[in-house]
Amino acid sequence: MMKTIVECVPNFSEGRNNATIQAISGAIQSVDNVKLLNVDPGEDFNRTVYTFVGTPNGVLEAAFQAARVGIALIDMRTHKGEHARMGALDVMPFIPIKGITIQDCVKLSKQFGKRLAHELQIPVFLYAESAQQLDHVRLPDIRKGEYEGLEQKFKDPQFKPDFGDPVFVPKSGATATGAREILIAYNVNLNTNDKTIAAEISGKIRSSGVPKKDKDGNKIIGPDGKPERIPGRFKGVQAGGMMYNDDIAQVSMNLLNYKEVSLHDAYEAIRDEAKKYDIQVTGSEIVGLVPEDALIQAGKFYTKQQGLSKKFPEKDYVTLAIEHLGLNQLYPFSADKKIIEYIIAEKGVLASMPLNQFLTELASSSPAPGGGSVAALSGALGTALTSMVCNLTIGKEKYQTVEPEIKNILKQSEYLGIKLTELIDKDTDAFNDVMKAFKMPKDTDEQKQKRSQAIQTGYKKAAEIPYETAVTCEKILILAETIAAKGNQSSITDAGVAALMAQAGTHAAILNVQINLGSINDTAFVHHMENALNNLQKKVDLKTREILMKVQNAL
Repeated sequence: MMKTIVECVPNFSEGRNNATIQAISGAIQSVDNVKLLNVDPGEDFNRTVYTFVGTPNGVLEAAFQAARVGIALIDMRTHKGEHARMGALDVMPFIPIKGITIQDCVKLSKQFGKRLAHELQIPVFLYAESAQQLDHVRLPDIRKGEYEGLEQKFKDPQFKPDFGDPVFVPKSGATATGAREILIAYNVNLNTNDKTIAAEISGKIRSSGVPKKDKDGNKIIGPDGKPERIPGRFKGVQAGGMMYNDDIAQVSMNLLNYKEVSLHDAYEAIRDEAKKYDIQVTGSEIVGLVPEDALIQAGKFYTKQQGLSKKFPEKDYVTLAIEHLGLNQLYPFSADKKIIEYIIAEKGVLASMPLNQFLTELASSSPAPGGGSVAALSGALGTALTSMVCNLTIGKEKYQTVEPEIKNILKQSEYLGIKLTELIDKDTDAFNDVMKAFKMPKDTDEQKQKRSQAIQTGYKKAAEIPYETAVTCEKILILAETIAAKGNQSSITDAGVAALMAQAGTHAAILNVQINLGSINDTAFVHHMENALNNLQKKVDLKTREILMKVQNAL
């Protein structure tokens, strides 16, 4: 996974010409260390929003290449659309995600703006955290008058771009670039069908608050002629009331800086306000993508709230956040499709291969990949089938009473699937480490000792990885047992096959542990492993028989 991640969300003034939209996408995808996550064209707006992430240098290059292609292909002289805009490339924001600060992104935006003005002769304005002038912080202030007003505005000596000449470019207009924090679209669910309550709670928490009113309910007008307002609980929060469906009202929010107002800050505040109306918060949803750090923050909050002092792995904090924020209430929260870092995480070489290529590699004369990788793959197939049965159960009226439990099973299954997919490559990597140890020099006594130690370390790792696979596969059986009993009975045989895959993965992994134990000199380690394998195999075989018996009885 990348150690530093920047997100870029450029808006181009073209939402109808598919060739242009695809050409800009291609420019982004042509750059190394960058991943294009989403392309969202809008015909009415005649505007396309691109979302891509990557390393700072990669994103900076992708931003320029996208700009170069978009500016060459888009002609603002014929552009019409409902969304406010002032140029072919209207705005290019740089957003810190991981391992990078907002100040670093300010520097990136300035580098981008300088290059855009120098190489493509586009006037560039800095906005948001990069703004050099107070009246340029807000994008609407720079955009006022839009493209059609630019020629006249450039005649004003006060209206100067930060980069480039104050000259109107009819074909391309002007561009704004800057750094801002990531915006999280976040909705909190209420067990009421009264939208008014959601709207009133929204007014209590959002930055703009609510209008002041006199005793007769009339708005109080201030000296400036505008209605006076009572500020809300938080800064940097936009909120309103809406209906998710006929039975669930939502407080719909944009969190403009989750580091200042977090997911759990908003969730707990709305929970407090809801109690005043004698209703409850039942869960929440994240619309679009979210940085892992936002969920880790929430997980740590709820860990502390429960009085737990133990430090957990980051993924466990994420799991806690998903549970306590109720992110699975409306539909399953798929972490690998919603969390930015998970989406862009590089999969291992084997796990990334097309099936035919993997099978060809497996069938070759190379000793790795071998049985250990196949064991992990077998278990991963078991998790995929388990998840399938869960997804075929969730949302069905017949299984409404067990839906919360099935959603929890799905969450666990997806987590195990990710882990086993990683183990496909880890097993082969462990074997390769042993081979590297054998190739170490052995000319001197010191070299021989280092080589011997490396070989022993390698064999232990080569035993521990398949043992981890076996233990993980055993956990699938617990899930398969539940879905066989409570899941969609039309897919009960799939639950049975999931159990068989888990059993096969366990047995295959155990064999790979055993073959490495014979080369390990640490007798205590070997004895411990042998006992653990024996107990694990008995448990797995018993549980598999029980599941298959349930499946057979249901046929």
